[in-house]
Amino acid sequence: MTVEQNVLQQHSQKHQQTLLNQLREVTGTTDVQLLQQALQVSNGDLAEAVAFLTEKNPKVPQQDETTYYQTSQVSSDRYISVGSQADTNVIDLTGDDKDDLQRAIALSLEESNRAFRETGITDEEQAISRVLEASIAENKASLKRTHTEVWSDSPNPYDRKRVDNCPVGLKNVGNTCWFSAVIQSLFNLLEFQRLVLNYSPPARVHDLPRNQKEHRNLPFMQELRNLFSLMVGSKRKYVDPSRAVEILKDAFKSSESQQQDVSEFTHKLLDWLEDAFQMKAEEDREGEKPKNPMVELFYGRFLAVGVLEGKKFENTEMFGQYPLQVNGFKDLHECLEAAMIEGEIESLHSAENSARSGQEHWFTELPPVLTFELSRFEFNQALGRPEKIHNKLEFPCMLYMDRYMDRNREITRIKREEIRRLKEHLTLLQQRLERYLSYGSGPKRFPLADVLQYAMEFASSKPVCTSPVDDIDTSAPPGGTTGQPLPPPSTAEQDSPSPLESSAPASGPAAAPAAAQQQRVPIHKPFTQSRLPPDLPMHPAPRHITEEELRVLESCLHRWRSEVENDTRDLQGSITRIHRTIDLMYSDKSMMQVPYRLHAVLVHEGQANAGHYWAYIYDPHQRCWMKYNDISVTKSSWEELVRDSFGGYRNASAYCLMYINDKKPFLIEEEFDKETGQILSGMDKLPPDLKHYVKEDNEQFDKEMEEWDTLQARKAQQEKLALATAAAAAAAAAAAASAASSTSTSSSSPQPMSTESSPPDNAAPQQDPEYMEQPSPTNDSKHLQEDTERAISRAAAEQEERSPEALLNAAIKLEYARLVRFAQEDTSPENDYRLQHVIVYFIQNQAPKRILERTLLTQFADRNLAFDERCKSIMNVARAKLDQIKPEEVNMDEYEMWHQDYRNFRETTVFMMTGLELFQKTNYVEALMYLIYAYQYNKELLSRGLYRGHDDELLGHYRRECLLKLNEQAAAMFESAEEPEVSTGLGIMNELVVPCIPLLLVHDAERDLLAVEDMRNRWCSYLGQEMEANLQEKLTDFLPKLLDCSTEIKSFHDPPKLPSYSTLELCERFGRVVAALGRLAPAEGR
Repeated sequence: MTVEQNVLQQHSQKHQQTLLNQLREVTGTTDVQLLQQALQVSNGDLAEAVAFLTEKNPKVPQQDETTYYQTSQVSSDRYISVGSQADTNVIDLTGDDKDDLQRAIALSLEESNRAFRETGITDEEQAISRVLEASIAENKASLKRTHTEVWSDSPNPYDRKRVDNCPVGLKNVGNTCWFSAVIQSLFNLLEFQRLVLNYSPPARVHDLPRNQKEHRNLPFMQELRNLFSLMVGSKRKYVDPSRAVEILKDAFKSSESQQQDVSEFTHKLLDWLEDAFQMKAEEDREGEKPKNPMVELFYGRFLAVGVLEGKKFENTEMFGQYPLQVNGFKDLHECLEAAMIEGEIESLHSAENSARSGQEHWFTELPPVLTFELSRFEFNQALGRPEKIHNKLEFPCMLYMDRYMDRNREITRIKREEIRRLKEHLTLLQQRLERYLSYGSGPKRFPLADVLQYAMEFASSKPVCTSPVDDIDTSAPPGGTTGQPLPPPSTAEQDSPSPLESSAPASGPAAAPAAAQQQRVPIHKPFTQSRLPPDLPMHPAPRHITEEELRVLESCLHRWRSEVENDTRDLQGSITRIHRTIDLMYSDKSMMQVPYRLHAVLVHEGQANAGHYWAYIYDPHQRCWMKYNDISVTKSSWEELVRDSFGGYRNASAYCLMYINDKKPFLIEEEFDKETGQILSGMDKLPPDLKHYVKEDNEQFDKEMEEWDTLQARKAQQEKLALATAAAAAAAAAAAASAASSTSTSSSSPQPMSTESSPPDNAAPQQDPEYMEQPSPTNDSKHLQEDTERAISRAAAEQEERSPEALLNAAIKLEYARLVRFAQEDTSPENDYRLQHVIVYFIQNQAPKRILERTLLTQFADRNLAFDERCKSIMNVARAKLDQIKPEEVNMDEYEMWHQDYRNFRETTVFMMTGLELFQKTNYVEALMYLIYAYQYNKELLSRGLYRGHDDELLGHYRRECLLKLNEQAAAMFESAEEPEVSTGLGIMNELVVPCIPLLLVHDAERDLLAVEDMRNRWCSYLGQEMEANLQEKLTDFLPKLLDCSTEIKSFHDPPKLPSYSTLELCERFGRVVAALGRLAPAEGR
């Protein structure tokens, strides 16, 4: 056999075993012959093999035990799958018989080897390409979605600007959260980061690549370097990984669509990186065996020790990601223990020839980065689809691997045997304890100590002398009012030696009916009439028991109960001690020499066919956990990690664990400058070519910010010119009006800053705010006018000096004092004085004095004041003072900014009021957009001051409740299974609810997160239910959108148009709406 044939056979056998393991995990089928038949029928296509096993459902033949436990070829092939608790089929190649080898090759050699020789791409890689293609297709398809579904960056680049040296996020470019989770975990391994950044392609890369594998790996390696360099030195908060994903897509061609699997992607990523580094290592070697840094970083070795039909064997194999079963285990050590032992292992340690077969795995060399794949999916044969395992599985921050090392084989076997013996003893003790805690022979069991206590209480109860049935008067009317009261107990009755004499039911009612009628007072006592008579005990009691009997019985019951309690305590104490002994079995220092620290946890939320991935990664420099969720990177905690990762709590659980050797700090240590000794950070970490690449991207981002600043400056200049034009038009109109001598009074109301009584129809917009004056004296202007005239009248009554200027100053002081009282008054929520007058809003938000003065002068300069001589003169003085204010005294830009803030406050109030009105009318579809915009605008107002907006918790509550109500409506429509209803319900979710979910996730508020979880759980609950195929298809299409946890905000339709309200109307309507909220039930959560 030639070297080439040997290599091909090894590769085929490795590839065959990998497919077998994957097929077994997906379908749940354990029969090896059936799995091989499926692969043979499908020509090695994993998807077709799954279809063959699930659709045709062939009969499972009996499996021979000797077929099951076999070992693998002695090989250093790093791709051989690691054995686990699950069934495995490893072909024995150690003997002289070549039948097993030929059988393994025959299944896949013809197709797989030919394809591999020609293209360098395996069948498995081609299968994975289908998923990568789907991710890119999803990204491109998103560009064709409706307006409310399009993901978009914020137009303001400052929203996308990186803050200081915060970690950089990765944009989800369409079902690529798995990519972000894995890449972030690897990037934060600083040794891996350095290897990628400093990678230089082989010199022969300039020649044509030898095969498609090189054609794929080298460009991908360059794009990964570019991506890592941006994550190091970019000025952006998050970067776009589309190019790297595009390389993956372009390498394979297919059209199937599903979400990529984290462990599968990590395996292929490391595989491709290893190939890229291998090419470089082979070029750099000088007669020595090339060292591949990817292999040294991520791959280890284990020794497979076993017995097959009495014949012992030992094989050394390499492994990368180590697979672990989750189902049936409570923590990581239990998973590892089960994965390291397969089959009956007693014969491994005995000298007897036994037909039993089994094998153990012992690590001979652990990689610096140890990755565990947690198998959380199993195939449900009844439903014909995979399901996620939500069981809780605990894992530690520090994992000691000593017990699994080959050098500790003997001591570990001794300890395992001791643990096995202790667990057997523990099982016996627990069974005995269970007999004490669940005593009885019927369906209901009780603690024996409690049974004895109840018996003691029964025996000690006061004896009764009547039957529990005979003392009830059947003539009593319903409701508890007795027609014949029971006679009170007499001394003679209590002293009667015979229970028959004192409990005769015939003599009581027959002897005293007349007396009872005379004594009874018909008073209704609803809470006491149905109670038992005071002479009867609350609980059953013995009819008769002598003192001697009671004494003996109490003595026995006390003694028995004491004995039972002591036995129970002894059993519980023994069980606790055994548990502690087992927990401390590996706690001696000799078994704590191989520490691995938890570096990253990859989390999956959702179900088997839909979900979202994110990662928790430990930052050793800040000594805290960080949560990497696509573009969002936030500080987290161990408690949050436990909640999301252990499972059993909700649909989220850990899917992949990455541990690093705690004795190799170079993995996470920063690099130092060799000359200065300073830590390299930022751009200093990058080689020259990547520095140039990042510099260009940062310059492009700087240009975006400059263009944004220019655009905003242009808009501000245009607004300023518009204001100046309006002021000039107003001044010209005022001059024309003063030149014309007119004594008639115009019925129209001029705008503030206007010096004419009736502006022309085509006059430019006026400068002062509309809430100061309105075109009709029936609304705001009249309300403001009355306040002004009232202040003038009070000033005239209190002021001795009658000059217009003195009256103006006095009136302004009185009006200001009134408004200050309003601003300082603690009122109910429905009486918001800020809506009544702009000055109240200014005072509460500490506006400058000059802004207040000008606003008050504008109020007293209103031409709508009553045209008696006093008001007219005061108005003229106020207008003259306004004209005398110099630009340097009052910054008109600042003045306009304050009034614009107030206009925004009123607009937000209208959004809030309208949304709450619609919510109260259960019109949730229309209410949602008003509440969404009210919350967003209010958040912006509150960011500049506490009193600039409304209660954010109130708005947040009703925004959240509205989404929950809509989700409930949509789910009910889906459950109806009627086509129009289902489409309407999914339309509500796609058009309204799903686009709003990022708004709830972006701030990580607990109540918002719980609301999102409730909505997702409602829809995920349908996955396990029987439904028509078209409904299943629609649900499968919809769930990925709902489960996408990206916090990137989707664009919405324009805000709803708002009606115009006068101040009086706005205050009254706002008061009614908020007062109605106070009448809601407390459960509504105000």
